[in-house]
Amino acid sequence: MKPDVPVALQKLSMTLLTEIAPAVGVDYLQRNSALAAIMLQMAAEEFDRAAARLVEENTALRTLFGNASPGVTDAALRERLERASGGGDPDLRISALERANRDLRALVIELHAHVEERSDAVSKRIEAAIWVELRRSTERRAFPLAPF
Repeated sequence: MKPDVPVALQKLSMTLLTEIAPAVGVDYLQRNSALAAIMLQMAAEEFDRAAARLVEENTALRTLFGNASPGVTDAALRERLERASGGGDPDLRISALERANRDLRALVIELHAHVEERSDAVSKRIEAAIWVELRRSTERRAFPLAPF
């Protein structure tokens, strides 16, 4: 048998919400049960979408680096941006995608610091592109029922 992780998490969530939480007499524990149920729902959704979201985000960051690198005056940073822009995600395990995402996000922070120190039009364009991607990244990570 192959477990369907999102379905299993959703069933656990519904059991907590509809059977366990109402049966708990202590208000604090009842609320914690409901919160655990909501977190299980979020985990189910994230399990289902994580690889697609991370690949999309990693691709967007690499594209940003490829577009930005000609305007970067620091040669070492420009070289790292060019190297990163040519990369990909051959390993689709979540741990590998998250590791790549973490490295790409560290590089975007460095790029952002670099362009913030300058006031030319190219740097302003790169900074604007960074903010667009950061906004899109936040939207990709949003949960429709997120209580947080």
